[in-house]
Amino acid sequence: MTSTPTDTGLDRALDDFSDLRPRLFGIAYRMLGAVADAEDLVQDVWVKWQSYPDRVSVRDPAGFLITMTTRLAINATQTARVRRETYIGPWLPEPVDTGSDPALGAERAAALEIAVLVVLEKMTPTERAAFILREAFDYPYDRIAEVLEVKEAAARKLVSRARQGIDSERHSPVDDDQQRRLLGAFLRAARAGDFDDLEALFAAEVASYSDGGGKVRASRIPVIGRTRVARYVAAFASHFWTGATIEWVDANGRPSVLLRRDGSVFAWLAVGAVDGEHIDRIFWMLNPDKLGRLAASIGPAEESTAQ
Repeated sequence: MTSTPTDTGLDRALDDFSDLRPRLFGIAYRMLGAVADAEDLVQDVWVKWQSYPDRVSVRDPAGFLITMTTRLAINATQTARVRRETYIGPWLPEPVDTGSDPALGAERAAALEIAVLVVLEKMTPTERAAFILREAFDYPYDRIAEVLEVKEAAARKLVSRARQGIDSERHSPVDDDQQRRLLGAFLRAARAGDFDDLEALFAAEVASYSDGGGKVRASRIPVIGRTRVARYVAAFASHFWTGATIEWVDANGRPSVLLRRDGSVFAWLAVGAVDGEHIDRIFWMLNPDKLGRLAASIGPAEESTAQ
């Protein structure tokens, strides 16, 4: 069957979109921190792209689609921020499996670590978008300016402010081996309820964030400070870890663990480090709505223990 010009044009549009889809999802996820929201946004981009009346005149489909995705994500971020004002307890981004796609559709896996996404959440949507385009996708400043409809000097300032915000709340990241070692040490101390070992692992201003989303029992405020966090973690050791198995996973580009009980995932855990010796952030994902996709992506449990 011979394709009509219209069919050929739609086929080309689909090819352009499909080739770029991982990157579009990478932008949307980094902006929104939720897989379903990112997927919905990317689908919306496809609907708009296939029905765009002057599509054949678009000389740079990739640039067009990235611009559309970024602008829609900026609007969606503003809406999401309003919803999160009524969120029960700390809000954390939904963890994603990066074991099979380490860069999540990007040339570099920047702006993907949970600790970075948490800081980005505090920034304006345009600062966040500028930082993501620059750090995760290596966009030149003139293209960032076009996407955000600002002058190049303004684009540079947006990226600079975002970098300063990251640097002010986050020290130099440790490598994966150090990350894994620190998380392993934390798991051993936490399971034993060893207050002294926990306290020795923590930086002075360590903070623990637990996202239960009002669906399961979790601390509704961050716990901050070396002694308070050590006491907090030690206090629930006797029941939290009972029957739990630990499975190491690569999520958001960093070593982390899934916790299962009776074969079902009930938590995901990651830490941030201030240096190679001390933990300054602990992230507990307990909200079942944010665990399902990661658990499905990882697949059935393979028995593992803390190292």
